[in-house]
Amino acid sequence: MKSTTSASKASTNGQTKVPSTFSADLALVARGEHHDPHSVLGHHVADGRSYVSAYRPGASKMRVLVPGAKPAEMKQLEDGVFIAQATPAWDNPEPYLLQTEYPDGTVLTIDDPYRFLPTVGELDVFLHGEGRHHDLWNVMGAHPRVHQGIAGTSFAVWAPNARSVRAVGSFNLWDGRIHPMRSLGSSGIWEIFIPGIRPGDLYKFEILNAAGHLTTKADPFAFAAELPPGTSSIVTECSFKWSDAEWIARRDADSALAQPVSIYEMHLGSWKRKPEDGARPLTYKELAAELPGYVKDLGFTHVEFMPVAEHPFSGSWGYQVSGYYAPTSRFGSPDDFRALVNALHEQGVGVILDWVPGHFPRDEWALARFDGTALYEHEDPRKGAHQDWGTLIFNYGRGEVRNFLLANALYWLEEFHADGIRVDGVASMLYLDYSREPGEWVPNEFGGRENLEAVSFLKELNELVYAKHPGVIMAAEESTAWPGVSRPTYAGGLGFGFKWNMGWMHDTLAYFSEDPIHRRYHHNDLTFSLLYAFTENFILPLSHDEVVHGKGSLLNKMPGDRWQKAANLRALFAWMWAHPGKQLLFQGCEIAQSDEWSHDRSVDWHLLQFPEHSGVQKLVRELNRAYVDEPALWEKDFEEGGFQWIQGADADSNVAAFLRYSADGSRVLACVANLSPLPRPGYRLGLPKGGAWREVLNSDAEGFFGSNTGNGGGVWAGDEGWHWLPHSAEVTIPPLGVVWLVPEGQ
Repeated sequence: MKSTTSASKASTNGQTKVPSTFSADLALVARGEHHDPHSVLGHHVADGRSYVSAYRPGASKMRVLVPGAKPAEMKQLEDGVFIAQATPAWDNPEPYLLQTEYPDGTVLTIDDPYRFLPTVGELDVFLHGEGRHHDLWNVMGAHPRVHQGIAGTSFAVWAPNARSVRAVGSFNLWDGRIHPMRSLGSSGIWEIFIPGIRPGDLYKFEILNAAGHLTTKADPFAFAAELPPGTSSIVTECSFKWSDAEWIARRDADSALAQPVSIYEMHLGSWKRKPEDGARPLTYKELAAELPGYVKDLGFTHVEFMPVAEHPFSGSWGYQVSGYYAPTSRFGSPDDFRALVNALHEQGVGVILDWVPGHFPRDEWALARFDGTALYEHEDPRKGAHQDWGTLIFNYGRGEVRNFLLANALYWLEEFHADGIRVDGVASMLYLDYSREPGEWVPNEFGGRENLEAVSFLKELNELVYAKHPGVIMAAEESTAWPGVSRPTYAGGLGFGFKWNMGWMHDTLAYFSEDPIHRRYHHNDLTFSLLYAFTENFILPLSHDEVVHGKGSLLNKMPGDRWQKAANLRALFAWMWAHPGKQLLFQGCEIAQSDEWSHDRSVDWHLLQFPEHSGVQKLVRELNRAYVDEPALWEKDFEEGGFQWIQGADADSNVAAFLRYSADGSRVLACVANLSPLPRPGYRLGLPKGGAWREVLNSDAEGFFGSNTGNGGGVWAGDEGWHWLPHSAEVTIPPLGVVWLVPEGQ
């Protein structure tokens, strides 16, 4: 029971004596400007008397229903404002009900939302203010729960500069006047528990800003959202039962650094569509039935989903996020997405999610100027506006904003069992002058261009994630030479586990795009990456960015006729899979997609009827199988001792060859590439061991639509030293082909 003390004298309205402070506060409630409506609405004791007050605009009558007592008629002080003084029978008026009658005869009987204690605790408020509430999603947003014995939903939102905040939705006919929320002190958090609200109800927050302007905002912590173009948040709860405990335990037992990692990147809306149903995308449930088997069959260890968080514009591919805590409703419910992740885990496939903490869209119903001020973003557009994408940049120096993002990363890992996060656009976060001309940016406190607040945020992010989930992948899309991106924070790094090797991608595609007759002049593009391959823990990405916006498909980047294009692509993949670093390949590339990617249509699966396309897919399957089976290809990915050049300088022949070693040195693999259209029979190649070497992979094999030029399954290494190695063999290197050799018996 709440109590309100007042030194003021009671006034009279009929038989109900109304304290003067109640009158003033109730007037504020009626105007929608009271910061703490719970202090006047509901049951209170003032001037030695017990009162129940309520605000129901449009009601003609209200009554208080107390168990064991006669219904008490409430007096209407002004439109919608009602109050009743307790009778002697009300020894304890809680719980009680409010009965509301409207002029059209409608009668509603409800639990009074204003008789409930806060659902946000003092420790929650403190940790949020400190920016250290690591499971903040359990507090903020909308949570169905039983509170004080009554089923309903609690709402909490951060809007520190608002004059008042109201919960509005399908449960109150979108009339925010009915459910004003209370401010929890100076925390900026507004809270209310509303009985009777169930999963599936739509809601938003009405925010009265300091200037008196009323806006309606979606919940930043919404766990589900309307299908775009709808923008309402949806009350939801998790009922999914996971079955991947063993998978999670195995994942966290080992670091991914010394494990095979082969990633299949995909866009959920365009992987496969239903032509018989208007060419719609597959749902999460349909993907759960098809995707895990496909990925497992091809041998990929992980899938990486382009952003699944809710976004209003499909053309942003998910990179302009409006609902950071809500899987997009385009493909189903949050539990449906959980089922997809669980199904992948059951097939032994990990799940990496693209995550976008670098910027957010300007939609007026979402995060932008959330409480009428630059709350999540910077006020100064030189720090808060993204030049390239027309979006807004998070204020990483504000504790509550950092907390929103840090908790969000953990949310996807803990609530959806993700196995990794790829952080988008890290370069744009690190530099204050990113895509800005002189005068368009503000230097840091030391006069530099580094965004020190973003650097601090990224370090805290990685420390926090790896402390809680040591086996996950934290990967940065970072395209500059910022040092130590994937080095521990205690060593001065940013703390990521991996960094995308954008330099390798650019140089390698540039080389393979050249006509072979000119490749001798670009040999450095092929080999340069090995000068810095061990400065970071690299992922080699052939991602969606390389097959869109007029860049063409990977296949059509390759020179030559139909056969040569496919051969070049197969050689590229075989070179990539053997190169130090983990690998990532975008959907459709595994079947040599002819057209560049479009988010509006499916991968061209019909191409698999043609041998050059099915051959590339077969090669990818075999690459992944051989890769996972051979520790020399992944145990020492990030150590110089795991790599050795055999031949890196034969530019005139377009030949390059190297060795990969396992952690204990007992296993070795030779990768030999001939990137000219002429076969190279009898090419002498230095090898570290004598005897028989087995050809474990040949990208020119007949089954891959190749010419079947090779070594009949193996070569013999004699005692003649070559290339600074103690043994050598004469190897036939196929045209536009790559072969992998290992010692017989390995």
